[in-house]
Amino acid sequence: MERVTVEKTASRGIAVAPVYLYLEPDLTPETGSIAAQDREAEIGRFLAAKEAVVKELETLAETNEIFAAHLEIAGDFMLQDGVEGKINGDLKNAQQATGETIDEFAAIFEAMDDAYMKERAADIKDIGKRLMAALKGVKRPDLGGLTRPVVVVARDMYPSDTVKIDPSLVKGILTEEGGVTSHVSIIAKSMGIPTLVGVKGILSKVEDGQTVCMDAAEGVIITDPDEAAVKEYEDKLAAYESERARLESLRSTPAVTKDGKRIYLCANVGNVQDIQNALPMNIDGVGLFRSEFLYMQNTHFPTEEEQFAVYKEAAQLASQELTIRTLDIGGDKELSYYEFEKEENPFLGWRAIRISLDMKDMFKDQLRAILRASAFGHVRIMFPMIISMEELLDAKAVVEECKAELRAEGKAFDEKIEVGMMIETPASVMLADEFAKEADFFSIGTNDLTQYILAVDRGNKKIANKYDYFSPAVLRAIGHVIAAGHKEGIKVGMCGEMAGDQKAVEILLDLGLDEFSMSAGSIDYVREQILNRD
Repeated sequence: MERVTVEKTASRGIAVAPVYLYLEPDLTPETGSIAAQDREAEIGRFLAAKEAVVKELETLAETNEIFAAHLEIAGDFMLQDGVEGKINGDLKNAQQATGETIDEFAAIFEAMDDAYMKERAADIKDIGKRLMAALKGVKRPDLGGLTRPVVVVARDMYPSDTVKIDPSLVKGILTEEGGVTSHVSIIAKSMGIPTLVGVKGILSKVEDGQTVCMDAAEGVIITDPDEAAVKEYEDKLAAYESERARLESLRSTPAVTKDGKRIYLCANVGNVQDIQNALPMNIDGVGLFRSEFLYMQNTHFPTEEEQFAVYKEAAQLASQELTIRTLDIGGDKELSYYEFEKEENPFLGWRAIRISLDMKDMFKDQLRAILRASAFGHVRIMFPMIISMEELLDAKAVVEECKAELRAEGKAFDEKIEVGMMIETPASVMLADEFAKEADFFSIGTNDLTQYILAVDRGNKKIANKYDYFSPAVLRAIGHVIAAGHKEGIKVGMCGEMAGDQKAVEILLDLGLDEFSMSAGSIDYVREQILNRD
């Protein structure tokens, strides 16, 4: 018996079940140069594999939005051009050319500091595994054949691995790699499956069929437990299931404190599938739709029509509120199809609203798409990284310009659409009283705000202990922003990690926060705290 602990967790739940080792076949690409006369044959092999993968993804995309994004990447000419370029120019075989091209695409995402975006590299790698399996003529493992309850243990898992998961049989998931914001983590949480990712060395500590106990909230795994440990965790499981049923029974109850204040509980999402995963929590809407995901999982700047289709579907799903943050690119977020100039300090450089205002045509494509989608639900526009009144007024002027164009074209939109801004810099905090006169709402982004106020790089592990949104300086800033917003009669929300932290709920309620927007898995717990608030 061995106790294994995990420091960072993002799900809850208890599991006691035998291990099911979910291991990929060897998908290492063959290496070696090809003869010049073999180039066409190698390209043909790649195209055949791509066609097979596209057909497979087309079927999956009919029921799952995640695979619609995968399908677009798999079918895009940029991926094909990259592979063909390595075959034609470097005389690499189809397997090696595909592997290297996928690695290059994934590396763009992996280099980012933003955890949500960093984990999107897994989506790119998922496509790569499908292509490589097709090229090598091997079958990948299938969780659809399970016949008994198990804890799945894998090196890593991808969105496609979860398609055939039966929550009545998969009692828990453990992976050696991956992060807490990965799609697998998000999907598993939405299914109520306890999940721990990044468990170093777990594959070497368990055997197929061996019983394990796990507590996802505490980040504890007991391998090869004795009878006493099994009994302890079975008792914990019974208590957890009872608690979970009780919390789920509260979902139909609006989040109102005992003294009568209505609090809005919303979800942070990156795509339409995330909204669908959050809907069972009875959310009050989407407090943050990360539109940059549309750009970063693409091979070109998405057109107005491409964006409109996504925003419209999202607006229909989250009809109570859909807050779309305009493109928040730059800093650690790059695009495979656009070269950013190297900057000494990209987090203080050309990013977010600065890019949008400089690239006005691109900005207008996005704003027109958002405005058109506003005819299908309560859509709000939110600008990131505003630091001056000039920026806010310039951005609002572009919105008005787009409105005038749509009126002239006879295209419907919400004439009274709300236009708000993120509060995520010291400048926006200091000028909150002025911004509140021009913005329809505020949303506090505590991730960047904490970083900038404390001058602590949130990605630097050496000073991680100094990154603390409970710092008096950060709390005072939050209180100032809420007070400034309420003075002008506008709603103030929060979409940073702090909004879903149970330890922060009481403080934020004391400060007067109106809306909490968070990952869907935290909503049940935050709701209960609000309902019990005196």
